[in-house]
Amino acid sequence: QVQLVESGGGLVQAGGSLRLSCAASGRTFNSYAMGWFRQAPGKEREFVAGISWSGASIYADSVKGRFTISRVNAKNTVYLQMSSLTPEDTAVYYCAADRDEPYPGRNSYEYDYWGQGTQVTVSS
Repeated sequence: QVQLVESGGGLVQAGGSLRLSCAASGRTFNSYAMGWFRQAPGKEREFVAGISWSGASIYADSVKGRFTISRVNAKNTVYLQMSSLTPEDTAVYYCAADRDEPYPGRNSYEYDYWGQGTQVTVSS
C-alpha cells in the first residue's frame, strides 16, 4: 500500500508560480510511475503530467512549457513546478502512482493510488 500526500497549493495571481509536492510512503516508490491530475469544478479529472521511475516525463498540451514535473526518489517525493499560471489552471490537483508500469500513462484508470488533492486557485 502506498499513501500519497500533496502539499503546496494555494492562491496565486495570474502569471505567478507555485510548486506542488507529493510525498509518498512505501519502499517501492522508486519503481512507480507517477502522475499529476487536476479537476476543476464541473469538469472531469484531467491528466497534467507524468514521470517515469528514471525521470522521463510527459505533459498535457495545455501545460507544456509552463509546468515541470520532477522526482527525488531518495526523498520519495514528486514535484510539479507550475509557472505562468492562468485562471484556467484553477483546480484541485491530485498526485497518483502506478504500481504496474514504470512509464506514466495519461489516463486516470491506469493509476492505483491517489492523494487527497490540493487546491490551486489562480486569480485574474
